[in-house]
Amino acid sequence: MTIAETSILIVDDEPALREALTYSLSREGYAVRAAATSAEAFEKMERQMPNFIVLDLGLPDVDGLDLCRKVRSRSAVPILMLTARQSEVDKIIGLEMGGDDYMTKPFSMRELLARVRAILRRSAQENETRPTDTIAFGETIIDRLAHRVTHKGREIALTPLEFEVLSFLAENRGIVFSRETLLDRVWKYSYPGGNRTVDVHVRWLRQKIEDDPAHPRLLLTVRGIGYKLEA
Repeated sequence: MTIAETSILIVDDEPALREALTYSLSREGYAVRAAATSAEAFEKMERQMPNFIVLDLGLPDVDGLDLCRKVRSRSAVPILMLTARQSEVDKIIGLEMGGDDYMTKPFSMRELLARVRAILRRSAQENETRPTDTIAFGETIIDRLAHRVTHKGREIALTPLEFEVLSFLAENRGIVFSRETLLDRVWKYSYPGGNRTVDVHVRWLRQKIEDDPAHPRLLLTVRGIGYKLEA
């Protein structure tokens, strides 16, 4: 997919910011639509699901987290969250609701553009043919071509980023990776608070592939170093 074929939906109730985002992303070559409310955004998504969503969490009608949850129930489209909330807990909740990344207002437009490019690049790479099309470990099977994961014969729904994290660790079973290395190899960039982002995605993966997420036997924490997938 070319940049011109990539559609981005901006959901933000601040007219000035909505206009600035539309202008900057359009200059990059993306096809941009904008919405000021959750209802307007969902109406636009009903007509055509975008390839990427920039979502403000402080919407006037429905909380952005609720909209994110609603989108996630039907699509794995990448979501970059924007928030004026400074609490780390709020940011973690945003990621847990299905966001792929977050930025705190005010932010650098240059950094936002870089993150959009990085997330889209990662999403595109997930759809490419890999040297190993199928990876199996324990009772879990990853089908890279079909972008499908089954556990104990049951298909499990993963976001694009969860799929990429699991696939990377599965391809390198038994190897311990620090959070910083995972950010570099999977997220393709690093930023303050990134370690917590890794922790959140690991926790969600455990909820989906571990029999007892509180006592994982597959996706392990190596204290003081990082994470590994048990060989």
